[in-house]
Amino acid sequence: MRKSTLSFFAVAALAASVLTNTLVAADWMEGMQEGKPAFRSMGPLAFGPDGILFVGDSKSAQVIAVATGDTKAAAEAKPLKVEAINVKIAGLLGMTADQVLIDDLAVNPISRNAYLAVSGGRGPDAIPVLVKVSSSGTPELVDLDKVKHAVAKLPNAPEDKVVGEGRRAKNKRLEAITDIAFFQDRVLIAGLSNEEFASTFRAIPFPFKTVEGGTSVEIYHGAHGKFETRSPVRTFVPFNIGNEPHLIAAYTCTPLVQFPVKQLKSGAKIKGKTIAELGNRNRPIDMVVYQKGGKEYLLLANSSRGIMKIDAAQIEEAPSIETKVGDKEGVKYDTIEAWTGINQLDLFGDAHALVLRSDGKDALALESLALP
Repeated sequence: MRKSTLSFFAVAALAASVLTNTLVAADWMEGMQEGKPAFRSMGPLAFGPDGILFVGDSKSAQVIAVATGDTKAAAEAKPLKVEAINVKIAGLLGMTADQVLIDDLAVNPISRNAYLAVSGGRGPDAIPVLVKVSSSGTPELVDLDKVKHAVAKLPNAPEDKVVGEGRRAKNKRLEAITDIAFFQDRVLIAGLSNEEFASTFRAIPFPFKTVEGGTSVEIYHGAHGKFETRSPVRTFVPFNIGNEPHLIAAYTCTPLVQFPVKQLKSGAKIKGKTIAELGNRNRPIDMVVYQKGGKEYLLLANSSRGIMKIDAAQIEEAPSIETKVGDKEGVKYDTIEAWTGINQLDLFGDAHALVLRSDGKDALALESLALP
């Protein structure tokens, strides 16, 4: 990027300063109630200010903000490695490891404690639980019986029903929320709606007061050679391009697309700029943005194409893909060969990432790795 372009981190810091001055140290817990939030599922996780954790509950088509009270700053960055974390969590739940699904990972940037969204059991009777892993490496269940929380119900969510049979059976409600991020004073949510243009971004002001409809998004999928409106964003990050906040979003099979944040308005229909095709037969999992050696990078975890490291300096001048191309085109990337079996990914301080990785068999490890 040009030197005149502020990084996302600088913009975020400036925005935080402005908000603090404007709102006089905003009461982020305004309007929260104390009690037990009603979760039917736990999926995407994202931290906001003051240790507030945003939890996506697709089955109920809602996002719940939970005041974790986890606001003590970490004394130092200690490496973390927890072998067989899924086995340990299964022990807490009185289950076998094959009955435990870890749906997402988020690191509290204040304490560096890790939070895991977990499904205990399979099918419609699965129990959603929140698990915390501190520097000791010992997982513990987060007590949600009496916490301060607030709920944002999503309008126009897909109907909660299974359509199709066998391998084609699908419940679109489960994709009502595919990823979450907190940016400035809004909770940004990617997923599906019941609109004709089903792929949707929502920008909900926080603290929650009113929740309006989302923004329908359209992209050109270069490898497919057509415009698409029904495929949901799988993962995204806020990112500054030319002094303007954008979202960088990754889709299945694997378009990389940018959207200006200012266009996220209720009822609007917008078209993203496709800047890369990163390969078919692949599902993006998680994406983070970080700085190293004075440069900025995106790190994208994938289901079948490994960990991609993208030099962010390419993004501002990247041409728009508007015609059919091969399955690898546009913004270039390096594959981090040593990072294998990555299921989840989040930043763990300035120099490390925390990953959930498979041993290729049945065990999952929670491990901090130096950013490449």
